[in-house]
Amino acid sequence: MKRLTFILVALLCVLGMASPVLQNADSAQARQDVTITQMASQDWIVDAEMELAEQFEEETGIHVDFQIIPADQYFNVLQTKLNTGEAPDIFGGQSGKTDLRINYDVETNAVPLTDQAWVSRMEPLVTEQVSLDGEVYGMSLMDPFGPWAIVYNTEIFAELDLAIPTTYEEFKAVCQAIQDAGITPIFEPVSAGWHHVLWFPEIGPRYEEVTPGLAEALNTNQSLFADDPTMLTALEQLKELYDLGFFGEYALSDTYEETAEYMANGEYAMTVGNFGLIGQIEAEYDVPADTFGYFVMPLADNQILNLNPAGPSKFIYSGSDHIDEALTYLDFLARPENLQYIIDNTPRFKGFSFSGLEYDYTAAEQTFLDRYPEHGTVYQTQVNYLNPQWMEIGQDISAMFIGDAEPMDVLNNIDARRTDMAEAANDPAWSE
Repeated sequence: MKRLTFILVALLCVLGMASPVLQNADSAQARQDVTITQMASQDWIVDAEMELAEQFEEETGIHVDFQIIPADQYFNVLQTKLNTGEAPDIFGGQSGKTDLRINYDVETNAVPLTDQAWVSRMEPLVTEQVSLDGEVYGMSLMDPFGPWAIVYNTEIFAELDLAIPTTYEEFKAVCQAIQDAGITPIFEPVSAGWHHVLWFPEIGPRYEEVTPGLAEALNTNQSLFADDPTMLTALEQLKELYDLGFFGEYALSDTYEETAEYMANGEYAMTVGNFGLIGQIEAEYDVPADTFGYFVMPLADNQILNLNPAGPSKFIYSGSDHIDEALTYLDFLARPENLQYIIDNTPRFKGFSFSGLEYDYTAAEQTFLDRYPEHGTVYQTQVNYLNPQWMEIGQDISAMFIGDAEPMDVLNNIDARRTDMAEAANDPAWSE
């Protein structure tokens, strides 16, 4: 009987009619030794995801090759690969509708993910930022409610009898007192290329508070960055912080990866960080979490909490030879237990933009959120054609720091690049 069954199965295979079980077995065997590539900017792939990728390979036979590119080079490398048709199977990118259309042209270069089961579990605001014309193109693994803010050393503040500032002048006075005590006020790693840009667009809610409807006016080409006095003030104040030495002697060469170390050893009193940095410092350097707290960036007297539903996301390249395998990998990552694993094993992550996960704020984080009941959306998400030029803005601000450009030059350059991008996109607001 066994011999007869074997003969029947062999005959069915010849006729292309093998049973589903055997077909699945053949498919699993065929997927052995398959490698999918995932390219991302530095700091976007954490150790916990790499560990999960090893489990994924054990489960499926699909190997994930991670290609990590320095942050200041990443988007140029990605653009080159997309333009030449040599993109990796999965590529990382910042979400946001302008980026999806201008930087990645996802309608051409990415696989629609709308029908994937995990999409329904993403936060709607986050899903909106990886979607174009009703199609979802990306998976966002980010915390939409973990804003970038000033992380400060509570012990230094207590020793110097300093209070959390509520205006720029108060902030400047705090920095001066810290500097006078022989401590560098702010760790700002300018060489990262992106980090020092945060000071400007993250306080978008303040620009909107001073000039209601400004984002809409910018998006409809009814206003310019260079026309807004609050933006100019913010850049002038940022320049003043640098000129006064509050970023320290080595700001232009400091790297983002050094942040936790320098905050842990007390060489610096403050830095711009997001939720999870305090946990990272505690985990890596055994410094108690209550050593640190948060307050909003007070440039232009900002006191509004800055939220951002956009962030690093994963896209599957439409020209990939391994689309099915890449889909399988994203589905694997999206399992609640795997997302929770990444959160639980990455101190700087508080949560992800998916339902069904544990979301536990520290006392410092909850105090921070309670302190600022008013909140708004950051300008790199609110305003079209801003986020895609992030690294160029970084270059402009660096030039401003060293005296090769003025604050108004930074604003004029932003306007010029926005015009170029809008015209390339045939934006009707720029053709009237």
